[in-house]
Amino acid sequence: MATYTPSTPIGSAQLGRGGAPPVPPRGGGDDGNSSGSPNYGARLRRARLGLICAVATVCMVFISLTSAYVVRQGLPTFDDASRNYVRDWGEVRLPFLLLAINTVLLLVSSITIEAARRDAARQAALAPVKAIPGISLGDEKRFPWLGITVVLGLGFLLGQWLAWGELHNRGFYINTNPNSSFVFLLTATHGVHLAGGIIALLWAAITSLLRKPIEARRIVIDVTAWYWHFMAFLWIYIFALLAFAR
Repeated sequence: MATYTPSTPIGSAQLGRGGAPPVPPRGGGDDGNSSGSPNYGARLRRARLGLICAVATVCMVFISLTSAYVVRQGLPTFDDASRNYVRDWGEVRLPFLLLAINTVLLLVSSITIEAARRDAARQAALAPVKAIPGISLGDEKRFPWLGITVVLGLGFLLGQWLAWGELHNRGFYINTNPNSSFVFLLTATHGVHLAGGIIALLWAAITSLLRKPIEARRIVIDVTAWYWHFMAFLWIYIFALLAFAR
């Protein structure tokens, strides 16, 4: 019977303590490095990839709503009374001034959250330097960009609520006609998605109060900032759709 004999014998110096084979080194993988500390760069890349998937899903939702909006706009319905096809799309008098103010609030909040994102990235870059004993960068005054963004976002949602109330005062409800139904559906769907961004910002504020590492807070702020920019662009698209595609 053939046997296998290693060509290079293993010496005692190559064995571990007690003659046992040495333990292979433990790699850091995607979540850590050789020192065992978390790999926040890999986590940020995965979070951004998840954001891309979420944004793609939201885009599909609003593409479907837009297609239904355009198709239903030119689709006649059969009237039982007149026994004929009629166009029941109707007209909605939008509160343009109030919606324009809401648009300005959302655009300004997009600027403030971008400032918060850059501030968090700068702090994360300086964190290793601050951790060196004897190194001090001095007391740094930080502007509450994150809190201002939350206030502006809540102001936008409040403005949307006031716009819905103005529509009710003008006699337009969700079941008034197909046009008014789409107005409430599109604006409410956007408001729900924006509220999700506000929840993420509040979570970032909570992690700051809990003294979480700046690298972990940066991931939340970074992903939420790009999502917020997308929400601002999406609202401009919805506003233009409702204003001009009538």
